[in-house]
Amino acid sequence: MPAHSQTATRPTLVVSPTNADIATLDPHRATAFGDKGIVSSIFDGLVRFAPGSADPKTLEADLAEKWEAAPNNKTWTFHLRKGVQFHGGYGELKAADVVYSLQRAADPKRSSFAANFVVMAKVEALDDYTVRVILKYPDAGFLGRVSNYHGGNIVSKAAAEKLGDRFGQSPIGTGAFAFSDHVTQQHVRLVANDAYFRGKPKLAGITFRMISADSARELAFASGEVDVAAGKREQRWVERAAKRGTKVDIFEPAEFRTLFINRSIKPLDNVKVRQAIAAAVNVDEIIRFVGKDVADKGCSVIPNGYVGEDCSVGQYTYDVERARALLAEAGHPNGISLNVVVSSVAAQLPIMEVIQAQLGKAGIKLNMEVVDHATYQAKSRQDQSAIVFYGAARFPNADYWLTEFYDSAAAIGAPGAMSNFAHCSIADAEIRQARVEPDATRQLALWKQAQTKIHEDVCGIPLFGLKQVWTHGDGVNYGYKLTGALNLQPAITEATTVTRGAR
Repeated sequence: MPAHSQTATRPTLVVSPTNADIATLDPHRATAFGDKGIVSSIFDGLVRFAPGSADPKTLEADLAEKWEAAPNNKTWTFHLRKGVQFHGGYGELKAADVVYSLQRAADPKRSSFAANFVVMAKVEALDDYTVRVILKYPDAGFLGRVSNYHGGNIVSKAAAEKLGDRFGQSPIGTGAFAFSDHVTQQHVRLVANDAYFRGKPKLAGITFRMISADSARELAFASGEVDVAAGKREQRWVERAAKRGTKVDIFEPAEFRTLFINRSIKPLDNVKVRQAIAAAVNVDEIIRFVGKDVADKGCSVIPNGYVGEDCSVGQYTYDVERARALLAEAGHPNGISLNVVVSSVAAQLPIMEVIQAQLGKAGIKLNMEVVDHATYQAKSRQDQSAIVFYGAARFPNADYWLTEFYDSAAAIGAPGAMSNFAHCSIADAEIRQARVEPDATRQLALWKQAQTKIHEDVCGIPLFGLKQVWTHGDGVNYGYKLTGALNLQPAITEATTVTRGAR
């Protein structure tokens, strides 16, 4: 089939993210950049972010047509839409599917987002269309947990049980588009779900073309083979594209870039060494390199704009001489050498090369092993990198971020491992107390204490938020105004259209 397929009345949209291939389309396992965007077209949540928005204030009805919370905010009751059909003939969505999905999302053996669902004490079906969730404690961000994002996506119980480990290669959801086929390192094809509860999609389907090389992806876009493509999140690239008349989409959320310092690798267990690394990194220089339109400097270990972010602790001061002095005090007057695994993707490698040069001035040598992104992810999660440069966007609430990146329960190698690459544990008490604190003012105070401790212990060096950068052809109409997308690529919905024509 050609890159562009066309029915009598409906075209197929061609989208090209940056990944060379998918890892999984199981929504409870999909953490990779490219996977999440595809998953977002296949699955729905009980509630959803309004298309084009990453603002939790825009959460609206999705598979649940209405819901209510008890006065203590610990019991939530969701009333499901009737008649919603799963893809592939798996029947009508029922409460049993929702119960199964949320329990699955909370199971570390089956979900990469289990830590986000520890708040749930019980999930039960009151009847075929009513689900009750009882929480262990009030949770201000609970609706976000059951939104169309990460573990909140609802799967078919029958399909997941039947397919088992193969569900990630044959996903069954209720979204506007259904999985069709996957050819390794070539494409993933989705077809329109004409029974979609919001109406028949205006597209016949979506083809996700796997073009990891920036130059090849840009050529495919320029030649009209691709309608929507990931751009380079670099100021120079954005400016060049604008001069060519290319329609560039820059949107939230910014993926927050952090240098996590892995204290499981010596001599990084010494806080003076970690302080030396922090003093040797010139964040302002990095921001100038990345560019003002695409990068926002971080002021805390929690990303810019998240509920609970506190910048009062200040930032690390760039001081090369102090970095050298700290290394000497730590017993390393001649400097140190660190083995670091780095992704070859354009959003990471050039920045790590800048950081490598900065650290080198202080006698900190980075031996960078440059690998493809999947290998970088795997090796980072095997504690093979002394410093992990990592960027992510999460539901904009401090608890989500602190739980995943700074709670020792999420440390690499722990049973509930998520993304605590630093093996940070200094603020466990505050993070966990804040999670169950019903008083909002007290919760903010605990989050502030956690940020202060993490900063002083130098678990990681916050760098900047890198906004999403995509391009679309003149004939593409998303069907909404794009200001944000938590799944990190423009949402393709039942309202999206494309008209073929010149760029």
